[in-house]
Amino acid sequence: MTPVERRASVSLAGIFALRMLGLFLVLPVFALEARKYPGGDDPILLGLAMGIYGLTQGLLQLPFGMASDRFGRKRVIVLGLVIFALGSFWAAAATDLSGLLVGRSLQGAGAVSAAVTALLADLTRDEVRTKAMALVGGSIGLMFALSLVVSPLLTAWIGLAGLFWLTGVLALMGVAVVIWGAPAAPAPELGQGRGRLRDVLAHADLMRLNVGVFVLHAVQLAMWVAVPALLVQAGLSTAQHWQVYLPAVLVSFLFLGVVFAMERRGHLKKVFLVSIGLIVLVQAGLLLQSMGTTSLVALASLLLVFFCGFNALEATQPSLASRIAPRAMRGTAMGVYNTLQSLGFFVGGLMGGWLVKSWGSPALFLCCGVAMMAWLLVAWPMQTPGRSTPIGQTA
Repeated sequence: MTPVERRASVSLAGIFALRMLGLFLVLPVFALEARKYPGGDDPILLGLAMGIYGLTQGLLQLPFGMASDRFGRKRVIVLGLVIFALGSFWAAAATDLSGLLVGRSLQGAGAVSAAVTALLADLTRDEVRTKAMALVGGSIGLMFALSLVVSPLLTAWIGLAGLFWLTGVLALMGVAVVIWGAPAAPAPELGQGRGRLRDVLAHADLMRLNVGVFVLHAVQLAMWVAVPALLVQAGLSTAQHWQVYLPAVLVSFLFLGVVFAMERRGHLKKVFLVSIGLIVLVQAGLLLQSMGTTSLVALASLLLVFFCGFNALEATQPSLASRIAPRAMRGTAMGVYNTLQSLGFFVGGLMGGWLVKSWGSPALFLCCGVAMMAWLLVAWPMQTPGRSTPIGQTA
Protein backbone atom coordinates (compact mmCIF):
# COMPACT_ATOMS: atom_id res chain seq x y z
CA MET A 1 0.00 0.00 0.00
CA THR A 2 1.04 3.59 -0.60
CA PRO A 3 1.12 6.00 2.36
CA VAL A 4 -2.22 7.49 1.27
CA GLU A 5 -3.77 4.02 1.01
CA ARG A 6 -2.49 3.06 4.47
CA ARG A 7 -3.79 6.30 5.95
CA ALA A 8 -7.16 5.84 4.27
CA SER A 9 -7.45 2.22 5.41
CA VAL A 10 -6.51 2.93 9.02
CA SER A 11 -8.63 6.07 9.40
CA LEU A 12 -11.75 4.64 7.77
CA ALA A 13 -11.38 1.37 9.67
CA GLY A 14 -11.20 3.57 12.78
CA ILE A 15 -14.51 5.22 11.86
CA PHE A 16 -16.15 1.83 11.52
CA ALA A 17 -14.55 0.64 14.77
CA LEU A 18 -15.73 3.62 16.83
CA ARG A 19 -19.26 3.37 15.45
CA MET A 20 -19.56 -0.39 15.71
CA LEU A 21 -18.06 -0.52 19.21
CA GLY A 22 -20.88 1.73 20.37
CA LEU A 23 -23.46 -0.54 18.79
CA PHE A 24 -21.90 -3.80 19.96
CA LEU A 25 -21.56 -2.57 23.55
CA VAL A 26 -25.33 -2.31 23.75
CA LEU A 27 -26.32 -5.57 22.04
CA PRO A 28 -25.19 -8.15 24.66
CA VAL A 29 -27.14 -6.45 27.44
CA PHE A 30 -29.99 -4.64 25.68
CA ALA A 31 -32.61 -7.39 25.97
CA LEU A 32 -31.99 -7.73 29.71
CA GLU A 33 -31.55 -4.06 30.64
CA ALA A 34 -34.43 -2.74 28.49
CA ARG A 35 -36.86 -4.89 30.47
CA LYS A 36 -36.29 -2.55 33.42
CA TYR A 37 -37.87 0.37 31.52
CA PRO A 38 -41.63 1.03 31.53
CA GLY A 39 -43.05 -1.01 28.67
CA GLY A 40 -40.14 -3.43 28.77
CA ASP A 41 -42.43 -6.33 29.61
CA ASP A 42 -43.82 -6.31 26.05
CA PRO A 43 -41.71 -8.83 24.06
CA ILE A 44 -42.85 -7.46 20.70
CA LEU A 45 -41.97 -3.86 21.58
CA LEU A 46 -38.70 -5.04 23.09
CA GLY A 47 -37.76 -6.94 19.93
CA LEU A 48 -38.76 -3.98 17.78
CA ALA A 49 -36.60 -1.61 19.85
CA MET A 50 -33.65 -3.94 19.38
CA GLY A 51 -34.14 -4.49 15.65
CA ILE A 52 -35.46 -1.12 14.46
CA TYR A 53 -31.89 0.10 14.02
CA GLY A 54 -31.39 -2.38 11.16
CA LEU A 55 -34.65 -1.32 9.49
CA THR A 56 -33.95 2.43 9.43
CA GLN A 57 -30.33 1.71 8.51
CA GLY A 58 -31.49 -0.40 5.60
CA LEU A 59 -33.98 2.19 4.35
CA LEU A 60 -31.41 5.01 4.34
CA GLN A 61 -28.20 3.33 3.14
CA LEU A 62 -29.12 3.86 -0.50
CA PRO A 63 -30.08 7.56 -0.18
CA PHE A 64 -26.86 8.23 1.76
CA GLY A 65 -24.80 6.31 -0.81
CA MET A 66 -26.37 8.19 -3.73
CA ALA A 67 -25.89 11.49 -1.90
CA SER A 68 -22.19 10.71 -1.47
CA ASP A 69 -21.89 10.33 -5.27
CA ARG A 70 -23.39 13.77 -5.73
CA PHE A 71 -22.23 15.84 -2.76
CA GLY A 72 -19.02 14.14 -1.70
CA ARG A 73 -18.22 11.27 0.65
CA LYS A 74 -16.92 13.18 3.68
CA ARG A 75 -19.90 15.53 3.99
CA VAL A 76 -22.33 12.63 3.97
CA ILE A 77 -20.26 10.62 6.47
CA VAL A 78 -20.09 13.54 8.92
CA LEU A 79 -23.85 14.12 8.63
CA GLY A 80 -24.58 10.44 9.26
CA LEU A 81 -22.31 10.23 12.30
CA VAL A 82 -23.91 13.34 13.81
CA ILE A 83 -27.39 11.82 13.35
CA PHE A 84 -26.13 8.57 14.89
CA ALA A 85 -24.76 10.50 17.89
CA LEU A 86 -28.07 12.35 18.35
CA GLY A 87 -29.92 9.03 18.36
CA SER A 88 -27.52 7.69 20.97
CA PHE A 89 -28.05 10.70 23.22
CA TRP A 90 -31.84 10.41 22.76
CA ALA A 91 -31.72 6.75 23.84
CA ALA A 92 -29.48 7.68 26.79
CA ALA A 93 -32.09 10.18 28.02
CA ALA A 94 -35.05 7.84 27.44
CA THR A 95 -37.29 7.06 30.41
CA ASP A 96 -39.36 4.30 28.79
CA LEU A 97 -39.11 1.72 26.03
CA SER A 98 -40.78 4.02 23.49
CA GLY A 99 -37.96 6.52 24.01
CA LEU A 100 -35.42 3.76 23.43
CA LEU A 101 -37.28 2.85 20.25
CA VAL A 102 -37.01 6.41 18.92
CA GLY A 103 -33.33 6.61 19.85
CA ARG A 104 -32.52 3.31 18.14
CA SER A 105 -34.40 4.50 15.03
CA LEU A 106 -32.30 7.68 14.90
CA GLN A 107 -29.12 5.66 15.36
CA GLY A 108 -30.04 3.63 12.30
CA ALA A 109 -30.79 6.82 10.35
CA GLY A 110 -27.07 7.63 10.49
CA ALA A 111 -26.47 5.20 7.63
CA VAL A 112 -22.86 5.91 6.63
CA SER A 113 -21.56 2.43 5.78
CA ALA A 114 -22.07 2.83 2.02
CA ALA A 115 -20.37 6.23 1.92
CA VAL A 116 -17.42 5.03 4.05
CA THR A 117 -16.94 1.92 1.93
CA ALA A 118 -17.19 3.96 -1.29
CA LEU A 119 -14.60 6.44 0.03
CA LEU A 120 -12.22 3.61 0.90
CA ALA A 121 -12.67 2.22 -2.61
CA ASP A 122 -12.00 5.68 -4.09
CA LEU A 123 -8.70 5.92 -2.20
CA THR A 124 -7.31 2.42 -2.84
CA ARG A 125 -6.26 0.50 -5.94
CA ASP A 126 -7.98 -2.73 -6.97
CA GLU A 127 -4.99 -4.89 -6.11
CA VAL A 128 -4.87 -3.75 -2.47
CA ARG A 129 -8.57 -3.18 -1.88
CA THR A 130 -9.29 -6.59 -0.37
CA LYS A 131 -6.59 -5.88 2.24
CA ALA A 132 -8.16 -2.50 2.95
CA MET A 133 -11.62 -4.04 3.30
CA ALA A 134 -10.14 -6.78 5.49
CA LEU A 135 -8.75 -4.11 7.82
CA VAL A 136 -12.27 -2.68 8.12
CA GLY A 137 -13.75 -6.13 8.66
CA GLY A 138 -11.05 -6.96 11.18
CA SER A 139 -11.75 -3.78 13.13
CA ILE A 140 -15.43 -4.71 13.29
CA GLY A 141 -14.59 -8.24 14.46
CA LEU A 142 -12.27 -6.91 17.16
CA MET A 143 -14.92 -4.46 18.36
CA PHE A 144 -17.44 -7.30 18.54
CA ALA A 145 -15.08 -9.43 20.61
CA LEU A 146 -14.10 -6.46 22.83
CA SER A 147 -17.74 -5.59 23.46
CA LEU A 148 -18.47 -9.10 24.70
CA VAL A 149 -15.74 -8.67 27.32
CA VAL A 150 -16.36 -5.12 28.53
CA SER A 151 -20.12 -4.66 27.99
CA PRO A 152 -21.24 -6.49 31.15
CA LEU A 153 -18.59 -4.66 33.18
CA LEU A 154 -19.57 -1.24 31.83
CA THR A 155 -23.27 -1.97 32.29
CA ALA A 156 -22.72 -2.78 35.96
CA TRP A 157 -20.89 0.54 36.32
CA ILE A 158 -22.84 3.04 34.17
CA GLY A 159 -26.01 1.16 33.15
CA LEU A 160 -27.67 1.01 29.73
CA ALA A 161 -28.11 4.79 29.62
CA GLY A 162 -24.39 5.22 30.22
CA LEU A 163 -23.63 2.87 27.33
CA PHE A 164 -25.72 5.05 25.03
CA TRP A 165 -23.94 8.21 26.21
CA LEU A 166 -20.63 6.49 25.48
CA THR A 167 -21.89 5.42 22.05
CA GLY A 168 -22.72 9.05 21.19
CA VAL A 169 -19.27 10.22 22.26
CA LEU A 170 -17.61 7.52 20.16
CA ALA A 171 -19.63 8.68 17.13
CA LEU A 172 -18.43 12.25 17.62
CA MET A 173 -14.87 10.96 17.84
CA GLY A 174 -15.55 9.36 14.45
CA VAL A 175 -16.47 12.80 13.08
CA ALA A 176 -13.06 14.07 14.17
CA VAL A 177 -11.38 11.16 12.39
CA VAL A 178 -13.29 11.96 9.17
CA ILE A 179 -12.36 15.63 9.24
CA TRP A 180 -8.73 15.43 10.33
CA GLY A 181 -7.67 11.81 9.83
CA ALA A 182 -9.03 10.58 6.51
CA PRO A 183 -7.34 11.69 3.25
CA ALA A 184 -9.15 14.13 1.00
CA ALA A 185 -11.76 12.42 -1.14
CA PRO A 186 -11.64 12.62 -4.95
CA ALA A 187 -14.09 15.13 -6.41
CA PRO A 188 -17.49 13.57 -7.15
CA GLU A 189 -18.21 12.81 -10.78
CA LEU A 190 -21.42 14.55 -11.77
CA GLY A 191 -23.63 14.29 -14.79
CA GLN A 192 -24.14 10.53 -14.76
CA GLY A 193 -27.03 10.27 -12.32
CA ARG A 194 -29.78 9.05 -14.67
CA GLY A 195 -30.33 5.33 -14.61
CA ARG A 196 -27.63 4.53 -12.07
CA LEU A 197 -29.88 2.65 -9.67
CA ARG A 198 -31.50 0.76 -12.55
CA ASP A 199 -28.07 -0.24 -13.86
CA VAL A 200 -26.94 -1.41 -10.44
CA LEU A 201 -30.07 -3.53 -9.96
CA ALA A 202 -29.66 -5.02 -13.46
CA HIS A 203 -26.06 -6.12 -12.93
CA ALA A 204 -26.06 -9.88 -12.33
CA ASP A 205 -22.79 -10.15 -10.37
CA LEU A 206 -23.60 -7.15 -8.16
CA MET A 207 -26.97 -8.68 -7.33
CA ARG A 208 -25.31 -12.00 -6.46
CA LEU A 209 -23.20 -10.09 -3.94
CA ASN A 210 -26.25 -8.17 -2.69
CA VAL A 211 -28.22 -11.37 -2.13
CA GLY A 212 -25.17 -12.83 -0.40
CA VAL A 213 -24.64 -9.98 2.04
CA PHE A 214 -28.34 -10.14 3.00
CA VAL A 215 -28.14 -13.88 3.69
CA LEU A 216 -24.80 -13.67 5.51
CA HIS A 217 -25.91 -11.03 8.00
CA ALA A 218 -29.37 -12.53 8.49
CA VAL A 219 -27.69 -15.82 9.37
CA GLN A 220 -25.11 -14.10 11.58
CA LEU A 221 -27.73 -12.34 13.72
CA ALA A 222 -30.14 -15.28 13.74
CA MET A 223 -27.38 -17.60 15.00
CA TRP A 224 -26.81 -15.46 18.07
CA VAL A 225 -30.41 -15.92 19.15
CA ALA A 226 -29.50 -19.55 19.96
CA VAL A 227 -25.69 -19.84 20.25
CA PRO A 228 -25.44 -18.26 23.76
CA ALA A 229 -27.99 -20.76 25.09
CA LEU A 230 -25.97 -23.65 23.63
CA LEU A 231 -22.83 -22.38 25.36
CA VAL A 232 -24.73 -22.23 28.66
CA GLN A 233 -25.95 -25.80 28.12
CA ALA A 234 -22.34 -26.81 27.53
CA GLY A 235 -21.44 -25.49 30.99
CA LEU A 236 -20.15 -21.99 30.22
CA SER A 237 -21.84 -19.15 32.09
CA THR A 238 -22.90 -16.04 30.20
CA ALA A 239 -20.14 -13.96 31.80
CA GLN A 240 -17.55 -16.40 30.41
CA HIS A 241 -18.73 -16.51 26.79
CA TRP A 242 -16.02 -14.09 25.76
CA GLN A 243 -13.50 -16.84 26.51
CA VAL A 244 -14.85 -18.62 23.42
CA TYR A 245 -15.66 -15.61 21.23
CA LEU A 246 -12.42 -13.65 21.64
CA PRO A 247 -9.94 -16.46 20.77
CA ALA A 248 -12.15 -17.53 17.85
CA VAL A 249 -12.20 -14.01 16.40
CA LEU A 250 -8.46 -13.45 16.89
CA VAL A 251 -7.35 -16.82 15.48
CA SER A 252 -9.71 -16.46 12.53
CA PHE A 253 -7.77 -13.40 11.36
CA LEU A 254 -4.93 -15.74 10.41
CA PHE A 255 -7.22 -17.17 7.73
CA LEU A 256 -7.13 -13.77 6.00
CA GLY A 257 -3.49 -14.45 5.15
CA VAL A 258 -4.71 -17.41 3.09
CA VAL A 259 -7.29 -15.15 1.42
CA PHE A 260 -4.65 -12.61 0.40
CA ALA A 261 -2.28 -15.29 -0.89
CA MET A 262 -5.03 -16.95 -2.95
CA GLU A 263 -6.13 -13.59 -4.35
CA ARG A 264 -2.60 -12.87 -5.55
CA ARG A 265 -2.67 -16.22 -7.39
CA GLY A 266 -6.00 -15.43 -9.05
CA HIS A 267 -8.12 -17.76 -6.90
CA LEU A 268 -10.33 -15.21 -5.16
CA LYS A 269 -13.54 -16.83 -6.39
CA LYS A 270 -12.48 -20.21 -4.97
CA VAL A 271 -11.80 -18.65 -1.55
CA PHE A 272 -15.15 -16.86 -1.75
CA LEU A 273 -17.09 -20.05 -2.47
CA VAL A 274 -15.14 -22.10 0.10
CA SER A 275 -15.91 -19.48 2.75
CA ILE A 276 -19.63 -19.80 2.05
CA GLY A 277 -19.28 -23.58 2.23
CA LEU A 278 -17.56 -23.34 5.62
CA ILE A 279 -20.55 -21.50 7.08
CA VAL A 280 -22.89 -24.13 5.61
CA LEU A 281 -20.88 -26.78 7.49
CA VAL A 282 -20.99 -24.70 10.68
CA GLN A 283 -24.80 -24.58 10.52
CA ALA A 284 -24.88 -28.36 10.08
CA GLY A 285 -22.61 -28.75 13.12
CA LEU A 286 -24.72 -26.40 15.23
CA LEU A 287 -27.83 -28.30 14.16
CA LEU A 288 -26.31 -31.53 15.48
CA GLN A 289 -25.22 -29.82 18.70
CA SER A 290 -28.71 -28.44 19.29
CA MET A 291 -30.27 -31.89 18.81
CA GLY A 292 -28.02 -33.78 21.23
CA THR A 293 -25.59 -33.28 24.08
CA THR A 294 -23.66 -30.06 23.64
CA SER A 295 -19.86 -30.07 23.74
CA LEU A 296 -17.94 -26.91 24.60
CA VAL A 297 -14.97 -28.01 22.47
CA ALA A 298 -17.23 -28.69 19.49
CA LEU A 299 -19.02 -25.35 19.86
CA ALA A 300 -15.73 -23.45 20.16
CA SER A 301 -14.40 -25.21 17.05
CA LEU A 302 -17.55 -24.45 15.09
CA LEU A 303 -17.42 -20.77 16.05
CA LEU A 304 -13.76 -20.60 15.01
CA VAL A 305 -14.66 -21.99 11.57
CA PHE A 306 -17.61 -19.59 11.36
CA PHE A 307 -15.44 -16.55 12.01
CA CYS A 308 -12.86 -17.76 9.46
CA GLY A 309 -15.54 -17.89 6.78
CA PHE A 310 -17.30 -14.75 7.96
CA ASN A 311 -14.15 -12.58 8.07
CA ALA A 312 -13.08 -13.79 4.62
CA LEU A 313 -16.50 -12.87 3.20
CA GLU A 314 -16.51 -9.53 5.02
CA ALA A 315 -13.22 -8.70 3.29
CA THR A 316 -13.93 -10.04 -0.19
CA GLN A 317 -17.59 -9.10 -0.76
CA PRO A 318 -17.34 -5.29 -0.48
CA SER A 319 -14.02 -5.40 -2.35
CA LEU A 320 -15.65 -7.25 -5.24
CA ALA A 321 -18.67 -4.93 -5.24
CA SER A 322 -16.51 -1.80 -5.32
CA ARG A 323 -14.34 -3.21 -8.11
CA ILE A 324 -17.36 -4.00 -10.27
CA ALA A 325 -18.89 -0.52 -9.82
CA PRO A 326 -17.25 2.56 -11.46
CA ARG A 327 -16.36 5.40 -9.10
CA ALA A 328 -19.08 7.74 -10.42
CA MET A 329 -21.78 5.38 -9.15
CA ARG A 330 -19.87 3.50 -6.50
CA GLY A 331 -21.82 5.15 -3.69
CA THR A 332 -25.09 4.01 -5.27
CA ALA A 333 -23.84 0.44 -5.71
CA MET A 334 -22.53 0.31 -2.15
CA GLY A 335 -25.80 1.87 -0.98
CA VAL A 336 -27.77 -1.04 -2.42
CA TYR A 337 -25.21 -3.46 -0.94
CA ASN A 338 -25.39 -1.94 2.55
CA THR A 339 -29.17 -1.63 2.37
CA LEU A 340 -29.48 -5.37 1.97
CA GLN A 341 -26.82 -5.91 4.64
CA SER A 342 -28.82 -3.88 7.15
CA LEU A 343 -32.10 -5.50 6.16
CA GLY A 344 -30.37 -8.84 6.69
CA PHE A 345 -29.69 -7.85 10.31
CA PHE A 346 -33.32 -6.86 10.78
CA VAL A 347 -34.78 -9.99 9.18
CA GLY A 348 -32.25 -12.25 10.90
CA GLY A 349 -33.14 -10.98 14.35
CA LEU A 350 -36.86 -11.11 13.66
CA MET A 351 -36.89 -14.56 12.04
CA GLY A 352 -34.34 -16.00 14.44
CA GLY A 353 -36.47 -15.14 17.44
CA TRP A 354 -39.63 -16.45 15.77
CA LEU A 355 -38.01 -19.75 14.72
CA VAL A 356 -36.58 -20.43 18.17
CA LYS A 357 -39.85 -19.54 19.89
CA SER A 358 -42.03 -21.56 17.49
CA TRP A 359 -39.87 -24.52 16.50
CA GLY A 360 -36.71 -24.50 18.63
CA SER A 361 -33.00 -24.08 17.91
CA PRO A 362 -32.71 -27.04 15.49
CA ALA A 363 -35.19 -25.37 13.12
CA LEU A 364 -33.18 -22.14 13.31
CA PHE A 365 -29.89 -23.79 12.34
CA LEU A 366 -31.58 -25.86 9.63
CA CYS A 367 -33.04 -22.72 8.04
CA CYS A 368 -29.68 -20.92 8.32
CA GLY A 369 -27.96 -23.84 6.59
CA VAL A 370 -30.54 -23.93 3.79
CA ALA A 371 -30.19 -20.15 3.29
CA MET A 372 -26.39 -20.39 3.05
CA MET A 373 -26.63 -23.32 0.61
CA ALA A 374 -29.04 -21.32 -1.57
CA TRP A 375 -26.54 -18.44 -1.60
CA LEU A 376 -23.75 -20.83 -2.59
CA LEU A 377 -25.78 -21.90 -5.63
CA VAL A 378 -26.54 -18.26 -6.53
CA ALA A 379 -22.88 -17.24 -6.16
CA TRP A 380 -21.43 -20.17 -8.11
CA PRO A 381 -21.70 -18.59 -11.62
CA MET A 382 -20.20 -15.27 -10.46
CA GLN A 383 -17.36 -13.83 -12.55
CA THR A 384 -14.40 -12.41 -10.62
CA PRO A 385 -13.71 -8.89 -11.94
CA GLY A 386 -10.37 -7.73 -13.21
CA ARG A 387 -9.16 -4.25 -12.52
CA SER A 388 -12.54 -2.86 -13.49
CA THR A 389 -15.83 -4.09 -14.91
CA PRO A 390 -18.29 -1.71 -16.60
CA ILE A 391 -21.50 -1.41 -14.64
CA GLY A 392 -23.64 -2.14 -17.65
CA GLN A 393 -21.91 -5.47 -18.36
CA THR A 394 -23.69 -8.47 -16.92
CA ALA A 395 -22.56 -12.00 -16.35
